[in-house]
Amino acid sequence: MGNRTAASYDALAADYAEHFAGELAAKPHWRAMLGVFAETGSGPVADLGCGTGHATRFLHERGVDVFGVDVSAGMVETARRLHPELRFEQGSMTALELAEESLGGILAGYSIIHIEPGDLPEVFAEFHRLLRPGGQLLLAFQVGAQPLHLAEGFGHSIDLTFHRHTPQEIAALLAESGIPVTAALERAPDPEERTPHAHLLARKPG
Repeated sequence: MGNRTAASYDALAADYAEHFAGELAAKPHWRAMLGVFAETGSGPVADLGCGTGHATRFLHERGVDVFGVDVSAGMVETARRLHPELRFEQGSMTALELAEESLGGILAGYSIIHIEPGDLPEVFAEFHRLLRPGGQLLLAFQVGAQPLHLAEGFGHSIDLTFHRHTPQEIAALLAESGIPVTAALERAPDPEERTPHAHLLARKPG
């Protein structure tokens, strides 16, 4: 996840926070999977690619020991302003300085979409290293075969590539990384969306 992604979300942070302020209220499938993740797992949980912290707060309100990490300083600053009682750090999921088996859970909601597909095995291997036995991983991503590139967002010049995947493809990579999928949900796109969405819950054996 490169500097272009961070710089793009820095530019978008304020408008993004305003536009998506009530996003979870309109996403019952995503709330349901977050609820299952919260109810069946334990902390500490790292919300990787936390953005402005809405999912982080959702988990916190359900008693989860959770903190957020995002590559964008602008997103982290916005998350801290919106949720001052929670912990947010700037960092990349490709370079996490966390101890082996230090996490009870990892949430990566719409963040692996900015990882080059060829780098996903390395990222999932790092997730396996960080999760303690029995730890859970929850992923969300857009379904498809072709990437989408955006050069403009909310009137800002950006450089963002959104990689789409199939649930079967990601499940196979997770199995190879030692974190097999335990539950999967795929839904049709909402009217304002371009593609279906997938939510995969996986668990490290132990």
